[in-house]
Amino acid sequence: MALKPRIAESPSVRLIDLKAKPFFIVASVEVGNTTTKCILTATNMETGTTHIINKVVKMTRDVRGPKSEETVFGKTLTGVELTREAISELVRDTLLESVEKAGLEIKTDLHFVVRSTGVVAGFDSPEEVGEFIKALADGCLMAGVPPKNMTPPMSLSNIQKNLQRYSKLDKVIFDGAVAGVLPPIGSTGVEIVANEMEGELAMAGIKEAAKLTDIDFRNPCISIDFGTTLDGRITSPDLPYAKTIGNFCGYAGAIPDAIIRGSKAVDSKQGTALDILKDQRPPSFFTLKLKKKVILEYAEKISELIRIEKVPGHRTRYGSVPVSPAGAKEVGVILIGCDVGENGSEMGKLSAIGMEICKKYGLRVLTAVIDEVMAAVTYRLVKVAKAEGLVFEDTTIGITGRAGITGNKPGIILKQLEELDIAPKIEERVVFVDDGLARGAAVMARCMNSLGTPKHPIGGRHGGKCILGQRMKLQNK
Repeated sequence: MALKPRIAESPSVRLIDLKAKPFFIVASVEVGNTTTKCILTATNMETGTTHIINKVVKMTRDVRGPKSEETVFGKTLTGVELTREAISELVRDTLLESVEKAGLEIKTDLHFVVRSTGVVAGFDSPEEVGEFIKALADGCLMAGVPPKNMTPPMSLSNIQKNLQRYSKLDKVIFDGAVAGVLPPIGSTGVEIVANEMEGELAMAGIKEAAKLTDIDFRNPCISIDFGTTLDGRITSPDLPYAKTIGNFCGYAGAIPDAIIRGSKAVDSKQGTALDILKDQRPPSFFTLKLKKKVILEYAEKISELIRIEKVPGHRTRYGSVPVSPAGAKEVGVILIGCDVGENGSEMGKLSAIGMEICKKYGLRVLTAVIDEVMAAVTYRLVKVAKAEGLVFEDTTIGITGRAGITGNKPGIILKQLEELDIAPKIEERVVFVDDGLARGAAVMARCMNSLGTPKHPIGGRHGGKCILGQRMKLQNK
């Protein structure tokens, strides 16, 4: 019998309800390698349910070019040069468009803005990502976001009046833990992987979205975000806060992007799988049946070019992402990476195979091959985690990002994970979530404002109760 994937889908919310009920409205602004997004979420503070109000998505490659007096301080995986001023303008325009489409006002209706970036390939160290975050902040300020809506409040009086009764700020303060997980920062304060914040947000978002399913996605858990670059976390079962004991890094959506560029259906340098697959139906049953052998043979051929392993101690960059294996070792975190050759050195071979598949069998078969390849990546990532002792008897797995949840991937992923024998019924331990990062931004904003919902906890352990009391006891010490 076919395994049934648990896919979290948000219920709709009306503008009139946003104005009348106690909703906490958050904008998630993200500039990634492929897309720049502003996703508006609204969390009902009575039920803890988060709704997606709307989303505006732009292609990052369309950002304006550098002006003569501007300094290029980074670039995307496809080589698009970025300046602080250009990024700020892109963020401003995207945020304004999203809020206007929702019929909301930035200064009166928007409670918080969380900003993040997945553009880490053009940086030399994790610390340099901080400059990019500043550019995102500039764009939010240019759009009219008050500074107080981007930082944790100092006291209960700094929170909007109609939300104050839902805040636990008089009981617990924001101490850096998001959704019951402590960040993996050592004594030097240096992040161990450049896109650590993305991994933090993705995990928090999956935890929130899982509430819409029958899966209790609390600690211990594994989150995998298949955006253009790979991020995610593995957590321990500790209370009240879980520790981050594993981090993912390297390539994710960049893999199908490289394969699809060989098809000539997209630009050979800056084209992405999104350009053609977003409007394509998943391969039909007959395509999968008739071409099964061909699909599996090509998937195996591509998988041989993909390296998945515990990141070696000498690497300073893995899958083009700046990493600090020494920092990871210091805090007891296992870095698990996905690369194609060394820092993408074999990406050209993926494109060549994509060209061959498309010429012989067409885009439908190419799509099916990509589904198999990304399912195999998921399987291998979890396999390494298991081999490193990071998978517990009640660990749940959450997957988000375009290269992990589209097409037939969820069903294939479940089938492959079943082979790892980590749970009696694997479909009851894995959840697939759209917009995990944006949902995580809403959770982070709630954590910063101590806006908890004890009856519907996100933090704590699988099957356990709310950790508010334990947090109060810990902070009182």
